[in-house]
Parts: sequence; structure tokens; C-alpha cells
Amino acid sequence: MSERTLISSGSPFEKTAGYSRAVVDGDFVHVAGTTGYDYSTMQMPEDVGAQVVNALETIKSALGEAGCSLKDVVRARYYVTDRSNVEAVFAVLGEYFGEIRPAATMVICALIKEEMKVEIEVMARRS
Repeated sequence: MSERTLISSGSPFEKTAGYSRAVVDGDFVHVAGTTGYDYSTMQMPEDVGAQVVNALETIKSALGEAGCSLKDVVRARYYVTDRSNVEAVFAVLGEYFGEIRPAATMVICALIKEEMKVEIEVMARRS
């Protein structure tokens, strides 16, 4: 049986909603849906591009704690609240994942708080 490790970003939502930022299960790291909060200030920027950067930096940190990096991401799911934001989201995703190119899906949907414009979840395989 593989070892399971829980990783926290320090978000107060993790305890309240009963989830971990990431779960390491053997060679795989599953990172929970991550929104654009700056967890050091608990502020959500209004700009969707800034939200994508914050989400990816939180994900990058969780992956680092799990012993891997964005380069190890094999699957990504992007949840965006408005089609008009897709190009701005793509611009940031291209900066982070342009060379990595994980299998990905983007869904247009509502998120749990009005200020949330994007949520990102990934799965990585530790090398």
C-alpha cells in the first residue's frame, strides 16, 4: 500500500470544507481546485490574470512540498466563470504550461463565491 501524505496551503477553507490542498499518493500528487486568493493576505484580486497567477503559485508551492514541480503536471482542469476571460486565462497558462503541455480541460461554470473568476486543479506524477 502506498503512503498517503496531506499537504496544506494554510487556507482556512481547508479545515472548514474538509479538504487538503494536495494529497500525495505514491508517485501521484493530486492538487485540489485552487482559486486566486493570495493566502498571505486572504485577498482576491479583481483581475482574472492575477487570479490565475495566484492559483498557479499556490499550486507550484504545494507541488514543491510534495517533491515535484509544474514540469511534473500530467493533467489540468480549468474552471472559468465567464467566456470573456478565457483569452486572459490562456495568456497566463501559456506562460506557465506552454512547454509542459499537460492534458487539459476548461469548463465555463459558476464558482462558489462571486469574486472567484477561475479555479485550477492539477495532477502530477513525481519522477
